[in-house]
Amino acid sequence: MTKFLLWLLLFILCWPLALFAIVLYPIVWLLTLPFRLVGIAVGGVFELLRAIVLLPARLLGGKV
Repeated sequence: MTKFLLWLLLFILCWPLALFAIVLYPIVWLLTLPFRLVGIAVGGVFELLRAIVLLPARLLGGKV
């Protein structure tokens, strides 16, 4: 909702820039999509490493 209100404000102040932003937004979203997917994959690898490192403590009954 905040983004929409900011866009409306931009539309009132400078409508050509607001229209350019609304056209450019999907292109930027598509360009950043691979970086988000890599971030999810790297986060998964770190969680796997954390689980492997903490496995002995969990097997011995530690609360981690």
